[in-house]
Amino acid sequence: MLQKFVYWTGASDFLVGAGAIAGAVGVAVADTPVKGQFVPLMTLGMFLMMAAACLMWASRNMVERAPIIFWQGLVRLTAVAAVIYAVPNQLAEQWEYVLILIDGPIGAIYLLGMPRVTGCSLLGCLLCRPATVQG
Repeated sequence: MLQKFVYWTGASDFLVGAGAIAGAVGVAVADTPVKGQFVPLMTLGMFLMMAAACLMWASRNMVERAPIIFWQGLVRLTAVAAVIYAVPNQLAEQWEYVLILIDGPIGAIYLLGMPRVTGCSLLGCLLCRPATVQG
């Protein structure tokens, strides 16, 4: 079940990446193009698509590729922490609280799931040492 969860949550990152690329195109073709957003949004969009592909690939052998999934959990929980800080400090919009509901549980499942799948410690996952290598 965790394998399918990782696969499909990873696949959903393709949509988020496409959204970032669409945002970049929107910035570029606007009546008044916004400087400084096109390149970061294009790069972020493609990076999210790479992350999607990596998660889908990692889900096929979670024991050997656990650090990829684990680190993606850290990325998602970083997004949660950023929203918790940014919204009350007027650095983000209130609608971004929705990311907490999406990325929070996914990130927690990734972080808690990989040590259970691999028998590896949290530190082992953090240091990219799957259980098969630690042996």
